[in-house]
Amino acid sequence: MLICDSFTNIQPSHFTGESVARWAEPGSRQKEMRIGLPSAETLQGGSLKALILTVLLSVFMFQLLRTVGLRAFSMASETYMSGTHSAAFVTCPNDTVAKDLARGIVERKLAACVNIVPAIKSVYEWQGKIEEDNEVLLMIKTRSSKVPALAEYVRSNHPYEVAEVISLPIDQGNPPYLKWIGEVVPE
Repeated sequence: MLICDSFTNIQPSHFTGESVARWAEPGSRQKEMRIGLPSAETLQGGSLKALILTVLLSVFMFQLLRTVGLRAFSMASETYMSGTHSAAFVTCPNDTVAKDLARGIVERKLAACVNIVPAIKSVYEWQGKIEEDNEVLLMIKTRSSKVPALAEYVRSNHPYEVAEVISLPIDQGNPPYLKWIGEVVPE
C-alpha cells in the first residue's frame, strides 16, 4: 500500500492489497482515497465468492459471445440466390421403397440429402373414391435445375401409377448448408 502525503510524495505503508492516497487541503481535515482492489482480508466470504464468480462468468461469456459472433459473421458472409435450390417431396407406400428411392436419388447426385419421414397418414381422392393410407414421406434437397431429372427418376422407379413429386423453391436457409447442397449436386 502506498501513502501519498501530497500529490507528488508517495510513501510505502504497512497496509497491503491496495493503494491509499492521503492529502490535506489548506484549512481542512486530511482526506484519504483508496485505489485498487481490496485485500482478501478486507473482503468477507460472500464478497470474495461474488468477485470470483464475476471473473469466471466474464471469461466464459467472452468465449460464448465470440463463438456466436463468428457464426453470425460466417452466415452473413455467405451468399445465396433465392430459388437456386428446392425441397422436393415424394410419398412412398413403405420403408423399403422409400429407402431404395432415397439411395438411388443420392447416388445419382440428383439430391444432396433425402430425409425419410415415417408413418404419415394420407387422405386423398383416387378414381372417384376417398382413400386413406399410411405412407412414408421423402423430403429431398436439391438444385432447382435437377427437379425434372429427379421427377423422371422417381416416375421410372416408383410403384405408384401416379407418383407424387412436388417441389418448392428454397427462399432462405443456413448459408453453409445451402452451399453444401450446391457442392454435392452438380449443375
